[in-house]
Amino acid sequence: MKSLKGTRITWLGHATVLVQTAKGTNILIDPFIAQNPKYPKDFVLPAKIDYILLTHGHGDHISDAVPVAARHGSAVVAIYELASYVAGKGVAQTIGMNLGGTVQLKDVAATMVEAKHSAGAQDEHGTHYVGVAAGYVLNIADGPVLYHAGDTAVFGDMKLIRELYRPEVAMLPIGGHFTMGPKEAALATRFLEPKIVLPLHFGTFPPLKGTPEELAALVDAGVQVVRWIPGESI
Repeated sequence: MKSLKGTRITWLGHATVLVQTAKGTNILIDPFIAQNPKYPKDFVLPAKIDYILLTHGHGDHISDAVPVAARHGSAVVAIYELASYVAGKGVAQTIGMNLGGTVQLKDVAATMVEAKHSAGAQDEHGTHYVGVAAGYVLNIADGPVLYHAGDTAVFGDMKLIRELYRPEVAMLPIGGHFTMGPKEAALATRFLEPKIVLPLHFGTFPPLKGTPEELAALVDAGVQVVRWIPGESI
């Protein structure tokens, strides 16, 4: 496997990923913990989570943002409207941004990129507009370039993500039904040209039927598709 230069990536089920850089920055993406049937129940988050990144407002991506931020002293990064929404739910520190923008998160430059998906947030008062869905490119100083696609369909402008940012590791949804499945994720891989693909958003619920094995059979020989289970790290 290509060296990640001290960066550690841990899958916590569904689309929840913990990124830990060699310099000690901890970033949690799309925290879905308490109600996540695939969350590794014996996994203990680091005492300090520096940043929580949210890709969109669906409950299976933001449901634990408020308690994790409070417990672990995190700033929540999200598209502007979603950042305002979680601030209204009690998050003390937020960083609102928008598509195409980049924010510096200690040793990580986080760029918000496009995704194709719906994005409303639901609570006891109904469904709320909280911006649009997004992905993130994480350019780690002296480390790899990572791409977390969020929930998305395949789209042609993934070629722009490749041209602009050259991600070495792509975290892609493969379950199907609500996101792209293996066939579409294989095309996304050809557009992005990463060295490593980390499959996400599969197996959590019965409709999410895509598997890493299906994806691996469809991608080019030079791409490594990691067959991991929740709680495993690379």
